[in-house]
Amino acid sequence: MFLINYFMDFSDNQKIEATILYHLRRKKVIGGVHTPFDTVTKGFPSHLGKDIKKIAENLIKKQYILKKITNYGLHIKLNKDKLKEIEELIKNVLGYGFK
Repeated sequence: MFLINYFMDFSDNQKIEATILYHLRRKKVIGGVHTPFDTVTKGFPSHLGKDIKKIAENLIKKQYILKKITNYGLHIKLNKDKLKEIEELIKNVLGYGFK
């Protein structure tokens, strides 16, 4: 089983999705904690900004990320009901695990 995961090749979009989820999970942006939507582009090259936002919007459609509309802009947080799926995705694509 390990060898299968080791040799699996993931697309760039899957790696970007996993990286976005990893950053939010690492910073514990779950439940009542939320962060501005624009922060998803941080840590990526600036020329990929629009693509990163489209991928983040796709994660919202998949309900891995939840929206919170505030009077000072759109904020996001991880869906705590899908936290196990999110952590499994991060581990499979990036190889990072959480306790």
